Amino acid sequence: MKSILEWFDLKEPAEIGLALADQMTLRPPESTGARATSSSKEFDKALRTLVTRVDREVVPRRWNFFKRAKLANAFKWRLLDKGVENGLTDQLTQALVLQLSGVRHTHAPARTEPSPEVSPRRDPRKAQGLFAAGKARVAAGDHEAAVALYEESLTLDPKRTDTLIALGDANSKLGRHAAAEELWRRAIARRPNDPAVYTSLGRLLSERGSYAEAENLLRRALALQPDFHQAQITLASTLVIVGKLAAADEIFEKVLRGSPRNPDALIGKATIAERQGRFDDAERLFIQARELDPDSPVICEGLIRIRRMTEADRKLLKRAEIIASSGIAGYQEAALRFAIGKSQDDLGEYAAAFQSFRRGNDLLKEFATPYDRTRRTRLVDDLIRVHTKALLSRDRVDGSSSRVPILVVGMMRSGTSLAEQILATHPMINGAGELTFWSQAFNTHEAVIRRGPLPPPMKGRLIDGYLQTLSRHADAANHVIDKNPFNSDFLGPIHCLFPGARFIYMKRHPIDVCLSVYFQRFAPSLNFSMDLGDLAHYYFEHHRLMEHWRAVLPPGTLLEVPYEELVADQEGWTRKILDFLGLDWDERCRNFHETERPVMTASFWQVRQRMYDRSVARWRHYEKFLGPLRDLKRLA
Repeated sequence: MKSILEWFDLKEPAEIGLALADQMTLRPPESTGARATSSSKEFDKALRTLVTRVDREVVPRRWNFFKRAKLANAFKWRLLDKGVENGLTDQLTQALVLQLSGVRHTHAPARTEPSPEVSPRRDPRKAQGLFAAGKARVAAGDHEAAVALYEESLTLDPKRTDTLIALGDANSKLGRHAAAEELWRRAIARRPNDPAVYTSLGRLLSERGSYAEAENLLRRALALQPDFHQAQITLASTLVIVGKLAAADEIFEKVLRGSPRNPDALIGKATIAERQGRFDDAERLFIQARELDPDSPVICEGLIRIRRMTEADRKLLKRAEIIASSGIAGYQEAALRFAIGKSQDDLGEYAAAFQSFRRGNDLLKEFATPYDRTRRTRLVDDLIRVHTKALLSRDRVDGSSSRVPILVVGMMRSGTSLAEQILATHPMINGAGELTFWSQAFNTHEAVIRRGPLPPPMKGRLIDGYLQTLSRHADAANHVIDKNPFNSDFLGPIHCLFPGARFIYMKRHPIDVCLSVYFQRFAPSLNFSMDLGDLAHYYFEHHRLMEHWRAVLPPGTLLEVPYEELVADQEGWTRKILDFLGLDWDERCRNFHETERPVMTASFWQVRQRMYDRSVARWRHYEKFLGPLRDLKRLA
């Protein structure tokens, strides 16, 4: 057992990968000509340094493939975090991978086959035996042992694509997503016409939040095999996540026409129904699917998700606990632990609920990269340093005159969905949900945004791009709400581009909002949400940045709406918000919960209910579990 544990000990490779990236001084080129030549020289110098260090410090360790992959993945993401552009990052990571494999780096494209040094002796017969043994371990649920067997099989016969795919499958089951992704990408390079590999990689990328690439891969799988049900269902599920409900429903219907008893398609249709507020239909579809697959954790979670649990639901809660303890995959267990926690919270069993939520978060951590507190602090420092009142006053002069955008911002779970639902009932306002435009723009131009004002050509492209995005949601309305909470980070740059935009900042008690985040299953990319200490840090930085935006934005640009006061006086605060936006009162805003519109966020159930105050001061039920969140009381 010790040797197997050592085989998978990934802490050291990850630390070395981060250190290699941190010690590089490479910067992305900013222009062409002489500057580009300087960057090329800089790249060559960085490459030589990297190769020397890898030869001296890493190659002698003779690490297995997975440890090498872990090092390379940590190296790559640290470079991206530092602002090194994608192309240079890919070149350096490619050089690192080749050097680790014993292949001298050249400027040729990356190789997809292992070098001769990696597998000096081929033994296809023994490799086949190890592959069969690995499949047997998978059947027995022992994915750890299967990975070791598949790895050894590949050293004896590196050309076995089936083994490469199976190794990716086993790593995925163990939550080692970076390794699974690399393996499946290598398999696609070798076998570009296999729809199953595209589907596996598409599913993984969808789970990790890379929806656009996932959709492309899944459509490629269906181009190769149009009736491949797994690809159809995975594609439709991805479309549900990004809000393309009509297209998703069409695919699920197509699957059910060919396979009326397909539980995954029924689950998909149930999910669409709940997002549309048709909870009776959702329950009927979930129950129909449960008759076909009674042990499905997804179905059990769905039935809990669409209702407030009562004593009459004890049987369902007990069933969820049994399934969660039955050895299901970690990601599925995490989802079910959050559902169990919700049930226990509904029933007033707060100590048990907290333990369930903590178990769910601990499981999710296995799928996420660690939250980097230092990086977050530096980002906030840079945004505050650059976006002064003077810069905002000067830089907004050539911004757009459009008053279409309304940005509802704040921490996740602060009431942004509630505010959008109320305002979207007004005939002059459409709700677009959580648009990703600014997050993607920031990821693309982060280095520029952190240095100073945006150059005019970039400003023009962003203005045109955002207006085009909003136009797809405008219909006959004069205003469109973008309620992505993470837009809180970008209010200064957005104001420079759209000085006529209005910002509504939802402010909720800091401990209530952080506990609500901790009690909700989010994508692994939101890595700060899984640890109370990380959450406290993230909130402090969020608060610090919002204090800055309040200080530097012109009067009349930002309105702070206390969640607790909105709940206590919904009509009064709605009138204040509409007045802030220059709009008249409309009676439909009073009955916001009756509005028929898809809600794609975690609050899809709450915003369909009449106003209630059960979430106010909820943190008092969990006071003895607060830990580092206690320090947030001073910000309340």
